[in-house]
Amino acid sequence: MEKKISNSLLEEREDFVCFKEGHNKNSMKCDGNSVSGSVSQRACVYCGARVVLNPITDAYHIVHGPIGCASYTWDIRGSLSSGEDLYRNSFSTDLSEQDVIFGGEKKLTAAIEGIMEKHNPKLIFVYATCIVGVIGDDIKAVCKMAEQKYNVPVIPVMAPGFSGNKSKGYKMACNALMNLFSRNVLPKTKGINLLGDFNLAGEIWIVKEYLKKIGIDVVSTITGDASYDKLIKASSASFNVVQCAGSMTYLAKRMEAEMEIPFVKISFVGVEDTKNSLLRIAGLFEDEETLNRAKALIKEEEEKVMPIINLYKENLKGKKAAIYVGGGFKAISLIKQFNELGIDTAMVGTQTGKKEDYEVISSLVKDGTVILDDANPYELEKFMLEQDVDILVGGVKERPLAYKLGVAFCDHNHERKHPLGGFIGAVNFAKEINLSINSPVWKYVKESEENEDS
Repeated sequence: MEKKISNSLLEEREDFVCFKEGHNKNSMKCDGNSVSGSVSQRACVYCGARVVLNPITDAYHIVHGPIGCASYTWDIRGSLSSGEDLYRNSFSTDLSEQDVIFGGEKKLTAAIEGIMEKHNPKLIFVYATCIVGVIGDDIKAVCKMAEQKYNVPVIPVMAPGFSGNKSKGYKMACNALMNLFSRNVLPKTKGINLLGDFNLAGEIWIVKEYLKKIGIDVVSTITGDASYDKLIKASSASFNVVQCAGSMTYLAKRMEAEMEIPFVKISFVGVEDTKNSLLRIAGLFEDEETLNRAKALIKEEEEKVMPIINLYKENLKGKKAAIYVGGGFKAISLIKQFNELGIDTAMVGTQTGKKEDYEVISSLVKDGTVILDDANPYELEKFMLEQDVDILVGGVKERPLAYKLGVAFCDHNHERKHPLGGFIGAVNFAKEINLSINSPVWKYVKESEENEDS
């Protein structure tokens, strides 16, 4: 990657943006705290922790802080449940000015006791927020006392928002999960844990159905459609399979070191990565029959979906896409998926990508592609216009920006309601990209802009 930065960027941000040029191996700056005042698109530490743990369907989540923190993260993932729906509720200690002065530990104790007495929970997570980090409430001590009194796991999640960035929130959530897993270390069974799939629009059910057909048992899903009873069996898995590398690689490494469970990184985004992932998982147990079943499943699914995808591809050749998502692994899969559709990726960025992610991204895109880390709205707008992209793939915060610029948009974040993973997800993605880019509305937008200029 070769740096060619416009003077219009903030000077402190210049090292975070690169243009792909040849095979230059100069690395860009990434995986650091956001530049103050740059209006980062990232969320805070607490939010990073909450989005990882929130899909656990029968857990109670107590947000120890002002009501705004609980409101901000209430029901924010499109995670579906096959059982309980407690995770869609939000509990808060609603700290006020008086609590800031005199401390909020008594309020937290009362909140935990209220849930214990009224709801008989199996598991409680207690989140520290910014204000709790400032006033110094000892939530670890409060949680420990509650555990001893009620004999129920009450796990502190140390995630005050100012203590780092969203990536640190992922780590705090993973530490909380390890706190739970380590309480019940079991003998190994022939099965896997699925890490980093949050069952958005039911995607984990699609993946589990594939694995069932090829004879792979899933011990725990972490954390999509998870429950307390399934999570405490996680230590018995023979392998961990990591879908969202940004949020779950840290947990996988801890489980490998402390529980001797090796892990592999996979992705079920796009046909190519779905095929490779199924073959890689099938090969973990070195069983020829399992591998043959995986190959047969892939052939069957490809015969169903490729004719449909190829039809959409005819409408999309020569189009240009911009990508701005949370993690590097998703960005890599999306670049491959756009390649499958004949679409060039002209701009790609992530909120939490690592150096190795950007090296892979650079190897997949063409010269002239803009690659950026932890972008702000101005940078996204600037490079989308300069690169003349036809569609932006991102999350809810990027949608208004795309529409303001007259650019099509595809929501690949956790608010969406339809699956974009697996073979069926590849069809849904191609359909959405085609409908969005080729919508007649963009013709009227351009006509309106031309009339304004004339």
